[in-house]
Amino acid sequence: MATVDRQGERIARRQVDKYEERRRELAGAALQTLSELGYARTSLREIAQNSSFSHGVLHYYFRDKVDLITYCVRQYKADCVRRYDRIVTDSDTAGELRAGFAAGLAETLVEDAAMHRLWYDLRSQALFEESFRADVLEIDGTLQDMIWRIVTRYAELSGTEVAPSPAATYAMLDGLFQQQLLHHLAGDERARTRLAQDAGSLLALAVPGGG
Repeated sequence: MATVDRQGERIARRQVDKYEERRRELAGAALQTLSELGYARTSLREIAQNSSFSHGVLHYYFRDKVDLITYCVRQYKADCVRRYDRIVTDSDTAGELRAGFAAGLAETLVEDAAMHRLWYDLRSQALFEESFRADVLEIDGTLQDMIWRIVTRYAELSGTEVAPSPAATYAMLDGLFQQQLLHHLAGDERARTRLAQDAGSLLALAVPGGG
């Protein structure tokens, strides 16, 4: 009887894994359309028309556009968290961490600009649409925790303490990033350099006396 139960559990896990794998595949195919057009101008039908998947398939794996967009953004932001956590882990000095963090932000500003634009679009929509708020707040909280890990590790490597609160630190860095993202999207070639410089400066301001 126990063997039958374990087999049933393995089959159920495989089904869940396949379902989740399919959702990731569909989300990846939808990202280009979503990031180019934004929330308001994109429907599941339009996403289907710009991918190899039918509208019916998209609707089977995602309840609606909200479900798909939040899934896409959540997946991307989770990748961001892992990327910056590696910077924290690999840095042996405050200077290395500061340089790695600033360079990482500058790189993603250019390489992933469309995805970041989609995130800010989603966050703005959450001010008006209640259906977005819980997911956006959760994702935002994850990003704040990520920034706080970076800043507290920087303080630890510097032998000092963080001055602002987690929320204030995140707000400063996020505001800087959004500002330079807008400049980059407007064709300002200096946005990347400014972001790297200012992010390093903000990190130093958050940790007075840091390296």
